[in-house]
Amino acid sequence: QVQLEESGGGLVQPGGSLRLSCASSGRTFSTHTVGWFRQAPGKEREFVVGISWEYDRTRFADSVKGRFTISRDNAKRTVYLEMNSLEPADTAVYSCAAREGTLVKVVPDEYQYWGQGTQVTVSS
Repeated sequence: QVQLEESGGGLVQPGGSLRLSCASSGRTFSTHTVGWFRQAPGKEREFVVGISWEYDRTRFADSVKGRFTISRDNAKRTVYLEMNSLEPADTAVYSCAAREGTLVKVVPDEYQYWGQGTQVTVSS
């Protein structure tokens, strides 16, 4: 069983940065692929970025390429999402999710474990 908890959300001005963390209590976290998703009010949940446990392969949504980075520290059972050059369109609840397998999937249903989410608001 993998339990996930996000932290690091908040209010930031356009152009600013935030770092989100996704911490796990599961002992098998190092062999799970982790994805970050976001959901804005009135919109469907969308894939943002993910990192595989195999070779730390990553996959990004086009909307965040060049602005967001993802990394993982298996010793701390934590995945980090570094968000730079934030825009109002990035405002959403960000959730991390984990799946068994090596591929970073963009469909939420492919992930077995989910955190509760953390709010990110980009506004002046």
